[in-house]
Amino acid sequence: MTDLSVDRRGGWLRGVRRAPSPNCDERPPDTPIELVVVHGISLPPGEFGGPWIEALFHNRLPPDAHPFFRDIAAIPVSAHVLVRRDGEIVQYVPFHRRAWHAGASAYGGRTRCNDFSVGIELEGDDHTPYEEIQYRRLADVVRALRSAYPTIPPEAVVGHCDIAPGRKTDPGPAFDWGRLRALLAAGGGTGR
Repeated sequence: MTDLSVDRRGGWLRGVRRAPSPNCDERPPDTPIELVVVHGISLPPGEFGGPWIEALFHNRLPPDAHPFFRDIAAIPVSAHVLVRRDGEIVQYVPFHRRAWHAGASAYGGRTRCNDFSVGIELEGDDHTPYEEIQYRRLADVVRALRSAYPTIPPEAVVGHCDIAPGRKTDPGPAFDWGRLRALLAAGGGTGR
C-alpha cells in the first residue's frame, strides 16, 4: 500500500474501500478535529472476518443471527475507519462529518468526543493480540490524518477506554500502545 492521504474536500482517504454509513451527521460549526480514538470490535465477540461489522454500521445487522446481536442490532453506530485483521482499510464516514463511535465520553475536560474526534475501529478484541499489519495500517491512517488536520496533537491518539473509562475497555490490554507510538515516531507503518 502506498502512503495514505486525505482528500480534504471530500473527507475520504484515497485508495481505500468506501462503504458510506448513514450513522453520522454534521459536526458542530467551527469545530476542528483534535482527537483520534482507537476502538476494537469483533462480531460476534471474539470472532473475526465476516460481514457483521459492516452490517452493524449500515443498520442491517440481523438480530436473530447471533444472541449477542439482539442487544446491538437497533443501535445506530459507525466509525470513520475500520482496519481489518488482514490490513484492509474501509472508510464509512468522511472525516469532516461526525461518526457515532464514542458515545458518552470526555477528553481534556471536554465532553461529546464525537464532535471533535475521528474514530478508528480495529478488528479485534481486548484479549487477542492485534496483527502487525493492523499497527502499520493504523499508523498510516494517523499519519494521513495529522497531515490533513494539523489540529490533532501528537498525544491525542487514545483508546475508547480512555475517553469512556468504566464504560468501555477497548482496544483492550491486547493492544500494544508502545508499538503504535514507535511506528508513529519512526514515520513507519507502510507496507506489508
